[in-house]
Amino acid sequence: MLTDLSAWAVTAVVVLGALSVAAGIAVFVVDSMARATFALLASFLAVTGVLIAFDLDYLAFVTALMMTIEMAIMAVFMIMFMMNPAGLMPMTMVHNARGSALVGAGAFVALTVGIWTIDWPVGEVTRPADSTRQLGEAIMGSHMLAMLVIGVGLFATIISGTLLATARGRYDRFGADLRAARPNDPVPGGLPR
Repeated sequence: MLTDLSAWAVTAVVVLGALSVAAGIAVFVVDSMARATFALLASFLAVTGVLIAFDLDYLAFVTALMMTIEMAIMAVFMIMFMMNPAGLMPMTMVHNARGSALVGAGAFVALTVGIWTIDWPVGEVTRPADSTRQLGEAIMGSHMLAMLVIGVGLFATIISGTLLATARGRYDRFGADLRAARPNDPVPGGLPR
């Protein structure tokens, strides 16, 4: 597939691929959850650039949209609910470091050998007029109703989890009619009203 690309696209694939791998390694090297989250986001955005270089704009858009929102939500939840300040306290990001490094290195070697030694088939099928529509039908197909229900269920779970984790709301702070002159906060501070 690289032979079909222009020189700038090949350069972009190589540079962004290296950046993606470096950011992926950084996920396990940095010492906090927040830094690991943003390193993972950088890795996914580099993959988005690779997809654009391959003219896979729809997949690039979906990847960028999903990963950016997911990492932003993760960062917001870390800031709100983690015991240490915003997940910035040093902590170990890996468990069984030696075993996971051996498994990862072995998988990398096996995949690299497979990529360069397997005789890949050449596609003889012509591309459809609307590949985005074909991809959407192949991914979703008869599962559209289930995906809609799952999406609503996940959204309801996020809202319910946030409400259950927050002990005090605006009615607790400003009274049942929201007419209190000052909020009834257990810890003073915040913006003056």
